[in-house]
Amino acid sequence: MASSYPAGSVEGKTLLGQPRGLFVLFFAEMWERFSYYGMRAILIFYLLQHWLFAEEKAYIIYGAYTALVYITPVIGGYLADRYIGQRKAVQYGAVLLVIGHGLMAFEGPGPAQIPGATAADMQGSVYFNIFWLALAFIIMGVGFLKANISAIVGQLYGQGDPRRDPAFTIFYMGINVGAALGSLLVGFLGQTYGWAWGFGAAGIGMLLGLIVFVWGRPWLMGRGEAPDAAALSRPVMGVPMEWMVYLSGIVGVAIVWVLIQYQDVVGWMLAVFGAVVVVYLLVTAVFKLTPVERDRILAALFLIALQPLFWALFEQAGSSLNVYTDEQVNRNMLGWEVPASMFQSINAIYIVLLGPVFAGLWLWLAKRGLEPSTPAKFGLGLVQLGLGFLVLVAGAMAAGTGNLTPVIFIFLIYLLHTMGELCLSPVGLSAMTKLAPARMVGLMMGTWFLSTAGGNFIGGLIAQATGGHGAEVEGASATPVIDVYSTIGWVAIAVGVGVILVSPLIKRLMHEDVFDRDPDRALAGQREIGEPAAAGVPTDRELK
Repeated sequence: MASSYPAGSVEGKTLLGQPRGLFVLFFAEMWERFSYYGMRAILIFYLLQHWLFAEEKAYIIYGAYTALVYITPVIGGYLADRYIGQRKAVQYGAVLLVIGHGLMAFEGPGPAQIPGATAADMQGSVYFNIFWLALAFIIMGVGFLKANISAIVGQLYGQGDPRRDPAFTIFYMGINVGAALGSLLVGFLGQTYGWAWGFGAAGIGMLLGLIVFVWGRPWLMGRGEAPDAAALSRPVMGVPMEWMVYLSGIVGVAIVWVLIQYQDVVGWMLAVFGAVVVVYLLVTAVFKLTPVERDRILAALFLIALQPLFWALFEQAGSSLNVYTDEQVNRNMLGWEVPASMFQSINAIYIVLLGPVFAGLWLWLAKRGLEPSTPAKFGLGLVQLGLGFLVLVAGAMAAGTGNLTPVIFIFLIYLLHTMGELCLSPVGLSAMTKLAPARMVGLMMGTWFLSTAGGNFIGGLIAQATGGHGAEVEGASATPVIDVYSTIGWVAIAVGVGVILVSPLIKRLMHEDVFDRDPDRALAGQREIGEPAAAGVPTDRELK
């Protein structure tokens, strides 16, 4: 019997009405996020408590690491599109990640085990270099995997297939379930039984993801294969093209291994690349595009410019807020002192609970003509981000000098930050696909993630200013971290209010009443919330 689904959709057996390949990708991605978020939950503590880095140094290492995690998927996506296809790229990325997480579990003695030793004393040691190498493998593994696994999800469906949006919702749930479970289990093991236990669990999770992906290959029905399979075997300098791409990944590991040790270089690299891209976009908009396209590019650049601020503050979660939770929060719940890293799961849990609520809210408001515009949603996201910090500041001040902050305020700051994320992140990704001319969508998405990478690096610089958590301010209940949180909270609110005020002007630049005739752009503009509109566009949540 003929299929009832549009041409291009996967035929064959389904599960819950969806292609079985979707659930292969669901579990592969779930385990990958389990490993990544689990490792992220304890990384800052590993830097501080095992390697004995000063807080300022640990925070900038964390910032450089998360920034590079956002840069490499642009490269991995390009290599997959041009040469090896998404399936081979995901599989290769998973292998690199298994190696990286395995090396993280190879702990070795650090200065914490050597009386009188410091992190500087360990420079050049075998174990120290293994640690840097582990981060490099993880960064490159994310680069090959993240931008491509969601692309395969999109390829399971033909244009106009009504199952596409629900499929991305299911896939998105896998991301957050994995993130929550990883933070809980890896955080508990790492801070209770030892770093090797935590990182080892993350590595096992990634290995399970790789096994699921390889085992379920037949259910992908040939999606994500190389654009020119014959070209993969053609020699390049005596090496088959496919293996040349894999070798380039190893070269990338070596380059990242150097960069992660010289964090200032990462900052300058982001600044230079960002400036070049922005100048190119402005020149293109002014001299090569139609007036409508020019206005849309300007609107997109306005939204992109808000990215570094948002993510610099949001990413305090894994660095300074993680440490604050460990040192300054009463974590005793039902007689058990919960390890601080386990609180990293709260954001993912809120996403699972609130994602459908926000999706319904926007639709409910839209039917009544009350839905905020895209720039207004950005402003609301920043306001809620700032409010989260101020709520925590209020809780710390109310507790009084020398007293621990009640744990309820950690739940509240994550609640407000998650609501802010849902106003900005998926909405912004959808906006990029709609505002960019069809021939520039890839460039705009790369610019979006480049700005996010910059925000993560700046987040490390902001966290540096919070050093000295235990140093109380005489006559007040504030500590350096609370002073910083108060400042950035008010800054985020002020910027958010300003964005809301100018949102009508930015909305006019978006020309939402002018429709493109390009069918690809029409498809890209289908979604406003949730997963990306264009197949293959990863969400910030997937890459974080």
